Amino acid sequence: MKILFIGGTGNISLTISQQLIASEHELTLYNRSSPLPGAKHIAGDINDEQDAQQKLHGLKWDVVVNWVGFTQEQAERDIRLFNGACQQYIYISSASCYQNPQPPLTEDRSLYITEERKLENPYWEYSRDKIAAEAALFLAYQELGFPVTVVRPSHTYSTIIPLTLGGWIYYNAVDRMKKGLPVVVQGDGTALWTLTHARDFAKGFIGLLGNTEAIGEAVHISSDEALDWNTIYQLTAAAVGATANIVHVTSEDICKLAPHETGSLLGDKTACALFDNSKIKRLVPGFKATIPFKEGIKETIEWFEADPSRQIINPEEEALIEKLVALSQR
Repeated sequence: MKILFIGGTGNISLTISQQLIASEHELTLYNRSSPLPGAKHIAGDINDEQDAQQKLHGLKWDVVVNWVGFTQEQAERDIRLFNGACQQYIYISSASCYQNPQPPLTEDRSLYITEERKLENPYWEYSRDKIAAEAALFLAYQELGFPVTVVRPSHTYSTIIPLTLGGWIYYNAVDRMKKGLPVVVQGDGTALWTLTHARDFAKGFIGLLGNTEAIGEAVHISSDEALDWNTIYQLTAAAVGATANIVHVTSEDICKLAPHETGSLLGDKTACALFDNSKIKRLVPGFKATIPFKEGIKETIEWFEADPSRQIINPEEEALIEKLVALSQR
């Protein structure tokens, strides 16, 4: 297939780009980054619509994937750019768009989230923007036949440490584990969470490329492994030969001290997030996530440990962790 990735070198997308390059597909990346060996490259900022129109004029694609679309306005721009120019357009949304927790469970409700779960997130603007973008794309599908597929990743990791405080991009949490210092886990640490390795995500995602049954559909792709946050932190510590010295602070108290964490915590990681993957398994027969977190996190740690320049300690995050540790001891 002839495939265009807008972006294509991020935490999830790089793994998929590399796999497509190794196959017989023709992959082009439209981004401001340096070219990726083996892929064609269109240098530019897709948000400059006039420039994009000139660079994309006359080009046709089997599949276009936007990895860096966040708002309704950007979705509407892509409809203008790619309507009639592709056989399938895939929008990367987010599982944080799902209403979670849902209203109290009844006999006809499950703890497991399906794609039919209501989309609603009062805590996180990021998620609300994604919801609005999805709505615009599905409206274009209904009115124009725009060939959209929406994919909603949940917590997907590769070489980014998948922790909450002081651990997303930064090395704070792991450094503290190695030193035996306390690390903060939200709530009582028993909320169940789903972590998916990017290579497992790629198995499902690549199966959606050119899949006509997926057009007009939304689908999430995740592991079936469920771990509570205490276990996630202990498995991460074990990967560096340590034991996590966990202290617990409520999500509400964390957000009072760190308002920037509100979306990520109250809008996402505080509630259980377990996914019914029946739909992706139907669309991509044979899909199965096979990398358990205890193995995947070892690869992540090895990547960080291989280069000291990757082990970035953020002093602001460190100061926040110390304040929260002190709060937990009151």
